Amino acid sequence: MPGKIRQYFKDKKEDVQDYTGGSGVIVKFILALLVVYLLISIVLGIIWSSEPDGFSVREHARTLASEMNREPVAGFTTTATMIRLAETLLDKPGGYISNDIFPPGLWMDNMPNWEYGVLVQLRDLSRSLRKDISRSQSQSAEDPDLIIAEPQLHFDSESWAIPSTENEYRRGINALKRYLNRLSDPQQSNAQFFARADNLNNWLADLETRLGSLSRTLSESVGKASVSESMSNTDENDPLSEAVSGEDVKTDWTKIDDVFYEARGTAWALLHIFRAMEVDFRKVLQDKNAMASVQQIIIELEGTQASMWSPVILNGSGFGLLANHSLTMAAYLSRANAAISDMRDLLSRG
Repeated sequence: MPGKIRQYFKDKKEDVQDYTGGSGVIVKFILALLVVYLLISIVLGIIWSSEPDGFSVREHARTLASEMNREPVAGFTTTATMIRLAETLLDKPGGYISNDIFPPGLWMDNMPNWEYGVLVQLRDLSRSLRKDISRSQSQSAEDPDLIIAEPQLHFDSESWAIPSTENEYRRGINALKRYLNRLSDPQQSNAQFFARADNLNNWLADLETRLGSLSRTLSESVGKASVSESMSNTDENDPLSEAVSGEDVKTDWTKIDDVFYEARGTAWALLHIFRAMEVDFRKVLQDKNAMASVQQIIIELEGTQASMWSPVILNGSGFGLLANHSLTMAAYLSRANAAISDMRDLLSRG
């Protein structure tokens, strides 16, 4: 009897060893899969972090007009450029990343901020197109396709399902394509693009505030005193008293690269938009002697797209040993914004 009991426990021990041995193989297999998945995610993350190349808006408009068998009328180049920019957000390597919930998109922050910079410009331009550029006067009816396109591009940029951001943006892109088709169709007269100075000036006014805010945030990478704080610390009873400096306003170090890539995406989109408007608004720009301002804006925006040789966004002090990429970007955007102010002044003159 004792021998049978010993044999019983011996058999059970072997069964447990066989089971645990099989489980160990499964665990090792799962760990191996995870390691491979992480390695693939890292490689894909590097590839997906590459910013899309620029394109010639004139060549793109010419090719698209040829495919549609249409003439590139006023507004064709700007609308075609908007569509190309929106499609780039969705069709670039890795697709649209801002709403990803799995690696490597989940880990990435530079590309989502770049996407947001482009998206904001598309939203602002679609609103201006619907509100001003496609209407002859304040009492004119809004374009039916632009009524769809503008809110679709304003859809939540981080929604991943039911509905997904990509599907909603596709609806906006398709509405822009319908508008472009009607605009360039000589048989239809219900789509308009009024390339007037006041319409362009209204869009530039919104853009001026956008770039001003971005330049300010970029400059705060090294910290600077707030104007409102400095003014609040002056002695009203003694006008000759020294103002007591307030606390420095500084961009959090974890947000420096986020702001930089948002600005870089903004500049990338604006570079193409201004090149398109240089075509569609050429007559009014020449009449107002504002062509030089547009070219100056384009030159400054081109400077923002220089190749990044550093793997990280450096944040050296203004005159320190290390570069400060945020201040460099702020300088380009500030000069572009100054040219926009000059351009608005020229456009507002009779």
